[in-house]
Amino acid sequence: MNNVYLDNNATTQVAPEVLEAMMPFFTDWWGNPSSMHVFGGQVRKHVDQARQKVAALIGADPSEIIFTSCGTESDNMATRGAVDAAGERVNIITTRVEHLAVLEPCRMLKERGYRVMELDVDGGGNLNLDVLRQALSLGQAVVSIMWANNETGVIFPIPKIAETVKAAGGVMHTDAVQAVGKLAIDVCRMPVDMLALSGHKLHAPKGVGALYIRKGTRVRSLMLGGHQESGRRGGPKMCRILSAWAAPVNWPLAICMMK
Repeated sequence: MNNVYLDNNATTQVAPEVLEAMMPFFTDWWGNPSSMHVFGGQVRKHVDQARQKVAALIGADPSEIIFTSCGTESDNMATRGAVDAAGERVNIITTRVEHLAVLEPCRMLKERGYRVMELDVDGGGNLNLDVLRQALSLGQAVVSIMWANNETGVIFPIPKIAETVKAAGGVMHTDAVQAVGKLAIDVCRMPVDMLALSGHKLHAPKGVGALYIRKGTRVRSLMLGGHQESGRRGGPKMCRILSAWAAPVNWPLAICMMK
């Protein structure tokens, strides 16, 4: 009996073109892209190209793209990093239907004494913006609300939500793991401060992620000990090498996400 896979919202198969493009970085171009020598430098230029492609995918500047290991790390870096940078008096606002990559960091922060508000949704899975405004009226806030729900498929009006958050002086993060590649996204047209992406939803390998951080947004690094990613995220060099591959025209999304 042949198995038929119907769970692409959970993860996708690595595209053959992606695998082929990756192979030189395991066999020939395996240098450290952070090194000063030529062998590492020839890899670094491909990492820079990958960053440009991710930025183009969502309308960002390449300097605003931080490569991570996955969507979970991106969500943690956004929520915890923004709260740490804002200080102890900041509130945290999210919804009850978020992915655990957002809910668990928020609940950990609640245990540390922060006020965390998990907003309810209605019977159709939608968020009442008046409830959000009421939560925002309680003080400075870091807000994390997903773009598309991984269980129900409900799409939240993130552009409108972001405008509401910014009007109240808050910091806005969205988990867009289920939205990128399926919905048109242009961060230049909406006041989103941070946006999380994950490659394995787009036919790239697992262990591939990125976080968009708008210029000027204060986020404290979670991983220390390296100068990579503009000092925001030190980490294994192989992860950075994997981002260095050229994009076939017909696979822009998967190739953008190679980290």
